[in-house]
Amino acid sequence: MSSFSTSQTFVLPSPPVVVSSTCQQPSMKGYSDSGRGPHAVMVSLPTPGHMNPMLKLAKLLHSKGFQITFVVTESTHHRLRDSLQLDTLDGFRFETVPDVRLVSSSRDWMKYIEEFGVYLRTNFPAHFRDLLTRLKARSTKPVTCVVAGFMSSALHVAEEFGILKLLFWTSSACGFMGTLQIESLITKGYIPLKDEFCLRNGYLETELNWIPGMKGVRLKDITRFVRTTKHGDVLLSLEKEEAEIGYQSWGIILNTFDELESDVITALRHKFPRLYTLGSMSALVDRVASVESNPIHLSQWNDDTDCLGWLDNRKPSSVVYVNFGSITILTPGQLLEFANGLAASGHAFLWIIRPDLVSEESSVLISEFREKTRDRGYLTSWCCQEEVLAHPSVGCFLTHAGWNSVLESIENGIPMLCWPFFAEQPTNCRYLCGEWGIGMEIDSEVKREEVGRLVGEVMGNGEKSVEMRRKALVWKQKAAKAVGIGGGGTSYVNLENLVRDLKEEEIKIKCL
Repeated sequence: MSSFSTSQTFVLPSPPVVVSSTCQQPSMKGYSDSGRGPHAVMVSLPTPGHMNPMLKLAKLLHSKGFQITFVVTESTHHRLRDSLQLDTLDGFRFETVPDVRLVSSSRDWMKYIEEFGVYLRTNFPAHFRDLLTRLKARSTKPVTCVVAGFMSSALHVAEEFGILKLLFWTSSACGFMGTLQIESLITKGYIPLKDEFCLRNGYLETELNWIPGMKGVRLKDITRFVRTTKHGDVLLSLEKEEAEIGYQSWGIILNTFDELESDVITALRHKFPRLYTLGSMSALVDRVASVESNPIHLSQWNDDTDCLGWLDNRKPSSVVYVNFGSITILTPGQLLEFANGLAASGHAFLWIIRPDLVSEESSVLISEFREKTRDRGYLTSWCCQEEVLAHPSVGCFLTHAGWNSVLESIENGIPMLCWPFFAEQPTNCRYLCGEWGIGMEIDSEVKREEVGRLVGEVMGNGEKSVEMRRKALVWKQKAAKAVGIGGGGTSYVNLENLVRDLKEEEIKIKCL
């Protein structure tokens, strides 16, 4: 393969299939729940950023003796069926529920989430109610708890059945606390914005000094959905509801570790006594989960493994890894600004360009860019990010600052360049750059000159870049300590506490 690799033709993922009201179940060949402990039903918003951490949590509970029923929509199961090889795994199964048909373009994730939000309030509760009824009728192990991530309607249905409700907030603790302020922001008159001029006149710099555990945070640092001029904005309302369900839940699970977000976690524990921080969940799975469950993996695109061989031929800490996650959408102009900035930086790069990354059909980069970077650029449509970030050749991560990406970068001691796009990503970016000292932000109006300059700064040997790398290694050590088994790592201890508390609740239920 050439040192510069790119796919000239990207195949768009199929939109969700049309599904009937009858649920077609995956094969249960070889399934057994005999001898298993508590039974957890787990369901998350069907996007990779939510499903993958939920799957990791499922692996952790399964390794501790739980029976797992992992719920996916039929369209998700259709897309991912090749990776759902669970027929012989004792106590771990997938169930499907019908879901929403995507009316809009398959490229428009935000429109899809809006449509899915309507589905959550209308059709989903009945489908999930039917599923719990079937499980109650046929399973020898009653459902102990429902764990939901951005699927509050599942928790409302769980309450109807008298089942314990757990919210798994798959984002950061600071993102969760910020989202919990939406009602106060509306009441105090901060949002909705009076007009779009507020996006440019400095209004977003307004400091919100009343949020517990989040000193110095600004309006621009809160979930991006607050940047709306609409009363009753669909995405803002949906985000608000999904966070506030925590007040009605038995417990809250966060994919973070105590030392990383200590102030805000302390503040959250005053609100939620049963708060379990289990991050970094990827690292905790590696330490704790049974070997048999580790191969379970969900991915919407095929991983390019050749990129790892390309990295093998690069010097240590010499490559910029670029990946904007599974939802971020670039305009063709933004794509070219990033491309020209990377070209001008002079550094080698591995750039993930998803099939649906660009808002228009064409995502072919200009020939001039390809020629300039032929000897130091590798483009591909997807990869195993955890393996890439663990590779010694990677020295910087240009990211959207999604929480999974942030944690995976911290685990590996990689400093970040952040271009937040969606949801709580501005919050994560603010903490990366302002609190933890391991990130630098690219302006939302991305310009090639800034991209080139910041890449050079992070990858260089100046005082700031050296300090960023030092702090990144410190946080890597702290992240490893948090999941340590023998040394009383906080995340490992919290996992043990969660398992103990749920088993105690199961005993109480049996005694009723």
